[in-house]
Amino acid sequence: MKNRLMVHGALMAYTVLALFPIALILINSVKSREAIFDDPLALPTMASLTFVGFQKVLASTNFLLYFGNSLVVTLAALFCILLFGAMAAWALSEYSFKGNRVLMLFLAFGIMIPIRLGTVSILELMVKLDLVNTLTALVLVYTAQGLPLAVMILSEFMRQVPTELKDAARCDGVGEVRIFFQVVLPLIRPAIATVAVFTMIPAWNDLWFPLILAPSDRTKTVTLGVQQFIGQYVTDWNSVLAALSLAVIPMLVLYALFSRQLIRGLTAGAVK
Repeated sequence: MKNRLMVHGALMAYTVLALFPIALILINSVKSREAIFDDPLALPTMASLTFVGFQKVLASTNFLLYFGNSLVVTLAALFCILLFGAMAAWALSEYSFKGNRVLMLFLAFGIMIPIRLGTVSILELMVKLDLVNTLTALVLVYTAQGLPLAVMILSEFMRQVPTELKDAARCDGVGEVRIFFQVVLPLIRPAIATVAVFTMIPAWNDLWFPLILAPSDRTKTVTLGVQQFIGQYVTDWNSVLAALSLAVIPMLVLYALFSRQLIRGLTAGAVK
């Protein structure tokens, strides 16, 4: 009982520590500038409560466009990562062919080596393909960034799918494509949710590649759009915190939707 209380206490402390920055942003986004600097940890009062930051963000900027760009890029990249990653994982885990292990090693290097090291080469490639200042460039980069991890996670889960199920489907005349979509994918939903969470958050929060590949006002993402409120001498903290509050909501919603499957994916195999 004592050990259980200690574990729950440690988990609760970590939860508070993880949620504290988000709560701090949400609280200060509806406070006046003076109240933010006077006591950033205090809850807003009737005197300090203000929505001027949200009004500026929504009325005087193209924040909704930036929000839509981030949403399109993240969802498109997530779809490509899950689809192509699952297909590659199925091929590597189900079929034996020459170069199988070499491909797995190549994907492992993709996890270990940060994609930002290839920024110059990626920019040169996007210029040659005439994809600079397009959302397609960001989708391609984030897909390439997330595929190695997706393939490694999904392939391990696919190896745990009972062979009897797949053989029974083949005996009934079911094709490999239908086995993949109707038998294998439903059984590895926890792994898919795990990959989704681990890949969508870096894509949504990224500032590096939007700044380099899509800096135009038409293709800016949320994280890049927030930068316009940060000046060299004066920073509009009400607008910054309001924009960050609006930007963090989709990730919280998606994480809540995937949380149960995520936990199942992370703990799969931990208990017999």
